[in-house]
Amino acid sequence: QVQLVESGGGLVQAGGSLRLSCAASGRSFGSLTMGWFRQAPGKAREFVASISWSGDTTSYTDSVKGRFTISRDNAKNTVYLRMNSLKPEDTAVYSCAARFSVVLGGGQYDYWGQGTQVTVSS
Repeated sequence: QVQLVESGGGLVQAGGSLRLSCAASGRSFGSLTMGWFRQAPGKAREFVASISWSGDTTSYTDSVKGRFTISRDNAKNTVYLRMNSLKPEDTAVYSCAARFSVVLGGGQYDYWGQGTQVTVSS
């Protein structure tokens, strides 16, 4: 069983930066593919980024490429999402997810955090 807890959300002006963190329980973190998703008001949940077990490979949705960076520190059981050049359309609840799979990208994940709110003002 895996528990995920996000932190680091908040209010930021357009063009600013935030770093989200996701802390995972247990000793299996190094065996998990990790992902970030977001859900904006009135919209469906959207895949944002994912990272392999070792951190060697990553995947991003097109709208965040060049602005967001996913990383992980397996010694700390933590995955990060650095968000630069934030836009109002990035406003959403951001959730961390995990699965026992080597496949990157969206689709089904087995474990989810509670989400953290990111609000980008104009």
